[in-house]
Amino acid sequence: MEHAPLPPFHEDLAAAEDALWRLLAEGVERGRSAFHTPSLATVDAAGRPRVRTVVLRAAERATGTLRIHCDRRSDKAAELAARASCALHAYDPESTVQIRIEGTAGLHADDATAEAAWAASQPMSRVCYGIDPAPGTPLPRGGAYAQPDAEAALTIGRPNFCALLVRAERLDFLYLDRRGHRRAGWRRTEKGWTGTWLAP
Repeated sequence: MEHAPLPPFHEDLAAAEDALWRLLAEGVERGRSAFHTPSLATVDAAGRPRVRTVVLRAAERATGTLRIHCDRRSDKAAELAARASCALHAYDPESTVQIRIEGTAGLHADDATAEAAWAASQPMSRVCYGIDPAPGTPLPRGGAYAQPDAEAALTIGRPNFCALLVRAERLDFLYLDRRGHRRAGWRRTEKGWTGTWLAP
């Protein structure tokens, strides 16, 4: 049985960096991409790690910045306001690529960044920010919450909406292949990104 040719990034560090950002960009555009819904890890007030699935809304290679959205009433918003350190993780079983990102998140609720993100949001997404009570609130039964319609969400949901901009500080790219795994890492420096191969 013949194996598919190894990808260019198998022996080329620059190609691995290109692949990492290409996959993130595809994750923004393609809802079925494994990189569309990475996991976001934060640290709570007691120092315990917390993780949840988010939707990747933007990935800008030039600035090393990723954008996700959240409800400003949520635990993750409070955790990031108190401690900006965070991490993102995604794995695609089809391409056998794992991407990990470590960095710091800034919350944008009442500025141009938030306004542009809100304006570009789909009506269905806006409805989520108008749900009452706030995310994580205990309920007496499963359906004991109110959800606005799309029109009402424009006014009810907007005050609860915020954009999170994650400034990447470390990137990790792992490709799994029985002929030889390849792992690469990059760190942000004053001169830009510095990359190296890593033991898998």
